[in-house]
Amino acid sequence: MEEEWIAGKHSVTEALRSGRTINKIWIADTAQKHLTQPIIAEAKKQGIVIQHVDKRKLDQTVPGIQHQGVVAQAAPYAYAEVEDILEAAKSKNEHPFLILLDEIEDPHNLGSILRTADCTGAHGVIVPKRRSASVTATVSKTSAGAAEYVPVARVSNLAQTIDRLKEEGVWVVGTDVTAREGVFGNGVFTGPVALVIGNENKGMGRLIREKCDVLVKLPMQGQINSLNASVAAGVVMYEVLRARQEQE
Repeated sequence: MEEEWIAGKHSVTEALRSGRTINKIWIADTAQKHLTQPIIAEAKKQGIVIQHVDKRKLDQTVPGIQHQGVVAQAAPYAYAEVEDILEAAKSKNEHPFLILLDEIEDPHNLGSILRTADCTGAHGVIVPKRRSASVTATVSKTSAGAAEYVPVARVSNLAQTIDRLKEEGVWVVGTDVTAREGVFGNGVFTGPVALVIGNENKGMGRLIREKCDVLVKLPMQGQINSLNASVAAGVVMYEVLRARQEQE
């Protein structure tokens, strides 16, 4: 794939700010000026070609995405290596905080998780190459541009990656509705940690579950015993942030 699409004001703005290689930006003739003016100014500063087009062209280019009249044609998303993510934590003198997604398939969930990962200071997200959402225009739009800042690594074998992380001293914590241990105040999040979030319907696979050092669950009071994957991930990520800030 030689090019990718980035759609929406926030996503395009953050792509420009982060230094992502952008080849061209399309602006709909009907787009609101106050939304597009800062993007046009920054694009001109960077020497990026801007083209004003009919809104229908953008609707066809990124079908089903709320593009707000702004679409950018960008170089393919650059995935990180797991080593890069660990090195980024080391360079900040911080314990690694990673999110491992075991076959999260909905791009909206991946986008939401990336947005929360950025807000909570996670160093990166790791996804398997197969049976998993990849970083697309939908993911970028849902992440409100966080996809440009949170490194995402794609790995062939998530179980082997967990083994490698353990060798690096990373504590692997899985989220599971059947776990005995609660997520809050358990003391497992202050050191190097990798948080595992399972598939939207099946949860974590058996092998991945067995490789976790500890399993935790969110308390449930209502009639429904599970949360949307990205919501559950967000709650646990904020518990990691809370625990770490409390320790400082």
